[in-house]
Amino acid sequence: MGSYIFRRCIRRLPGAVIHAVPIPEPEVTVGFGSREQIGPICKALGAKSVLLVTDKTLFSLGFHEKIVGSLKAEGVPCAVFSDISTEPTTDIIRAGRQAAVDCKADCIAALGGGSVMDSSKIIAAGAKKPNKSVSRYLHKFDFIKGKTLPLITVPSTAGTGAEYTVGAVVKNSKGVKNSTVVVGLDVRHVVLDSELTVGAPQSVTVWCGIDALSHGLEGVLSDVKYNEDDMKKSSACVRLVMENLPVLLNDPGNIDARQKMALAAFYGGNAINKQLAGYIHACAHSIGGLYHIPHGKAIAFCTMPVLDMLRDVCREKLAALSVYCGTAKDSDRADIAAKKFFSALKKLLDDCGLEKGCAALKKEDYPKLLKMINADSINYSPPKTFKNSEVIGILDHIAKGE
Repeated sequence: MGSYIFRRCIRRLPGAVIHAVPIPEPEVTVGFGSREQIGPICKALGAKSVLLVTDKTLFSLGFHEKIVGSLKAEGVPCAVFSDISTEPTTDIIRAGRQAAVDCKADCIAALGGGSVMDSSKIIAAGAKKPNKSVSRYLHKFDFIKGKTLPLITVPSTAGTGAEYTVGAVVKNSKGVKNSTVVVGLDVRHVVLDSELTVGAPQSVTVWCGIDALSHGLEGVLSDVKYNEDDMKKSSACVRLVMENLPVLLNDPGNIDARQKMALAAFYGGNAINKQLAGYIHACAHSIGGLYHIPHGKAIAFCTMPVLDMLRDVCREKLAALSVYCGTAKDSDRADIAAKKFFSALKKLLDDCGLEKGCAALKKEDYPKLLKMINADSINYSPPKTFKNSEVIGILDHIAKGE
């Protein structure tokens, strides 16, 4: 059986599988400086000892101090593990797990971006069985008996949605990234604190925002059974980014816009959990990994070329999204409404400073990229399975920026 036929035959399988995975349904606290509520939150959960997991940069900036102070005020002991790197490894996870065991943690608080969130998920799973090899937690599906230790997550960026997605990516002992689904992940509370993103470089704000938008967009377009609440959240994710990211380009200190971007990222995380991603991510993972392009920027390069290839099969959904986002009228024909959405999205990417074409992309790398994209795409349930010729067409589009 050829690769295309196989991929087409199993296209809906990931969407069916993800619905069998228990998804966390955390409470959410929103607001500038809201991480100061971690103490009362942990107290209410009955936590006796908390391990706060963060990265070296946030620790050096002192962003953890309000959390530690709030826990101390509530009489909840807290230890801090701040060794998380941008690409966490099994050695770091092992050290974090030992830190949880040493302080007898019965709750994990995670403060940081996607790397901290992913690390904390594996630490929360591993702390329940400290003698189990960390590598055992890096299988495609990591089944936790009962649940992981409860997590309180505080994202420091508005993009990945990793604050409550069930997936985690960690490098194994050979330096190869492993993606795993933590079955039994127990995220109890998500704290969306816009104060953490105010000082972020514009590039971080921009590309994290585009990443969040792509999660909502691919959620809307995916071929996965969904309920109306999930579709509303995915659509709201797209609208919130399209409305508020331009505000932050001109007014980086706008707290209301930053808080709405944090909510958009959270809704994007819901899309990943319930509706998965698609070819935008399959292409971005492959191009970003091969050429070491930041994930959000790789997403930006891939968004319009993939959407253009999906224009016909997704016309009605794109039209409805365009109306919802205010870029088209109810009275517009579907093709006109979709075209208006494309124009608005293209303008946003241009305003974000995305250059015309990805100069790093080389034609001699197409065979390798084709294999990588096809392999990654089978993790999702996209609205259409692309033939090799269509993937090549997308790569040409990305390279030339047409």
